[in-house]
Amino acid sequence: MSAPTTMRVFIPLTIRKRNGRPKIVPPTDIVPDTGGVDPHIMKAIAKAWSWRRKLDTGVVATIDDLARAEGVTHRYVGRTMRLAYLAPAVLEMLLTQRAAPAISIKEMIITADLPWAEQEAVVFGAA
Repeated sequence: MSAPTTMRVFIPLTIRKRNGRPKIVPPTDIVPDTGGVDPHIMKAIAKAWSWRRKLDTGVVATIDDLARAEGVTHRYVGRTMRLAYLAPAVLEMLLTQRAAPAISIKEMIITADLPWAEQEAVVFGAA
């Protein structure tokens, strides 16, 4: 009789939902959590700046034209474009220093309406 050739390894994984989809997250003691910015946040900020640039340069005349060209609703464009008006200090920390925000994208969109002096504390949880 020979020895079994199968070996079982147990790694405790966690399943979390991100944007409605399940995501498998490894435990932090095996793979350390390095923080960082969620790629969805970075993509939304890039989209907001691109749309702002299109409006500023006259490529599109209105948010409705932009929404039609992008195949999304004008409400989505209006909401997402607020991210282009985040404080420079917040953008610096998110995009250059890769500091993880303490709030979600939805909350960050709402935060963009606050004065620049207050945004950093709200986005990074010092409030």
